[in-house]
Amino acid sequence: MTSFIKGITALVAIITVNLGGAHVALTVKPIHRLAPAAAAQPATPTFDPVGTDAYTWSHGHSNRPTVFPTPADIAPVAVPGTESPAASQPLAQLPIAAPRPVAPPPAPKPAPPAIVVGSTQQALINSDRANAGLGPLNWNSCLAGIAYQNALRMANQGYISHTNGPSLDLGCGLGNQAGENVGYWSAGINDYQLNTMFMNSPDHRANIMGPYHYVGTAWVVAKNGYAYIAVEFS
Repeated sequence: MTSFIKGITALVAIITVNLGGAHVALTVKPIHRLAPAAAAQPATPTFDPVGTDAYTWSHGHSNRPTVFPTPADIAPVAVPGTESPAASQPLAQLPIAAPRPVAPPPAPKPAPPAIVVGSTQQALINSDRANAGLGPLNWNSCLAGIAYQNALRMANQGYISHTNGPSLDLGCGLGNQAGENVGYWSAGINDYQLNTMFMNSPDHRANIMGPYHYVGTAWVVAKNGYAYIAVEFS
């Protein structure tokens, strides 16, 4: 009897424990299924309103204004595996511009002559004389040699001056009269400039129009570029 009572008591204890668990509500969790990849993104893209080139998708609620791009806003996307017609052409057939030929540097200008004996000064003198009704002066190498010596002396000393030119001219044996015109031009040899200067000076013009029959002229250029001229008459 005692054993039977103990068994009944144990059964009641088990039922009490089980009934005590009824206060716990059981929750059935739903089964999670993976959504298709296409469903993870909305059908319409939006552009970054900041103005960058970021291309994003809207997820859930967003306070950004949705901008629907027009076909002109979307750049064409190259399809992998395709190539442009130019890429399939041989390199020799591509429209590559030929390099422009490089023009050769201009040839250096020849240096002006340092010494000129027999320039156009004689022709200018004879033109002046012809305009005044006078005969031409003939060229004389003896007078030209003296003109060179005097032009060289002036170029070396750096200024114009007369020394013994007329005396040396008389030594050429061309007559009993002699004269000399000297000058310089800072920009180098210039017969027309010096002839104009001579004709604008009474003393130099008197020699050009003088009672002479021969003339010799010479230019010498100094190291600084100044050109000195001597004109000998006899």
